Amino acid sequence: MTGFVLLPRLAADTVFVADWALSRVLLMNDSRFAWLILVPRRMGALELHDLGPLDRGLLVEEMVRVGAALKSVTGAAKINTAVLGNVVNQLHVHVVARNPGDAAWPGPVWGHGDSVPYDAATRDALVDRLFAELA
Repeated sequence: MTGFVLLPRLAADTVFVADWALSRVLLMNDSRFAWLILVPRRMGALELHDLGPLDRGLLVEEMVRVGAALKSVTGAAKINTAVLGNVVNQLHVHVVARNPGDAAWPGPVWGHGDSVPYDAATRDALVDRLFAELA
């Protein structure tokens, strides 16, 4: 989208997976959780209500698509989906694969311990699997 800029914090914490009709799909670089982030490529969008009705509908469809792909790739017991924006105010949606016994179970992943970045080979293999599933 013209004028779209990914905020530096999101860019630093993630790895590019794909650009869809509305959103940029990013993998959170934290190997403790399979965690995708959707960032609608709309300038100035901070809240869901900043999107028009068509974009909101498209975002929900993209959230469902990402959740289904994460479940398929990871075999997760539960998919958590959330829009927070307390640390990074650019509108973005977290879609996280969760399993009993994961590093934060049953609590939220936010603020739980320190991030553990993927090693390059594992990260690249996961991105390839997700990209194929999302295609």
